[in-house]
Amino acid sequence: MALRADEVQMPGGRVATREIIEHPGAVAVAALDSDGRLAVIEQYRHAVRRRLLELPAGLLDVPGEDPAATAARELAEEAGLAATEWSVLLDLVPSPGFSDESVRVYLARGLSEVARPELGDDEEVELVLTWLPVAEAVRRSFAGEIVNAVSVAAVLAVHGVLTEKIEPRSSDAPWPDRPTAFASGGRAQR
Repeated sequence: MALRADEVQMPGGRVATREIIEHPGAVAVAALDSDGRLAVIEQYRHAVRRRLLELPAGLLDVPGEDPAATAARELAEEAGLAATEWSVLLDLVPSPGFSDESVRVYLARGLSEVARPELGDDEEVELVLTWLPVAEAVRRSFAGEIVNAVSVAAVLAVHGVLTEKIEPRSSDAPWPDRPTAFASGGRAQR
């Protein structure tokens, strides 16, 4: 990540400084099996000093890698799963007041198990995969047991897809908020 300071002209004419954290962007995967269960991982998150229930996810940190390929890689690494059907569930900007971070959440179906690659000795080694029925994931979100914002939004969106027959977008749908400044090494101008 990087920090930049933008000079922004306000509607009244005053110029204000806005500090922005540049982020490479990220993807998350709502992996839904044929029994209506979501693949959820338990992972230690140091910022909150506890293990959280989350969807498999990762940064767009491989130069030139397509976001859908990043999602497939993260699903294999974190959950030991592959999918044959991919669509875009959500695009989220978690903290637009101070960061250009954007997260694309994919819906993955047609799941099969694959071997997880060696992950070294970081926190990913201790990931625990759990399968939750969507209704249970919704309940846990409202109970404050799933608190990762991207995961909560995705759980509720999957519930909408299943109950309201909302159609996800194509896996190659435009992503207008995808961060570019950090990846390009330059500063975006506003």
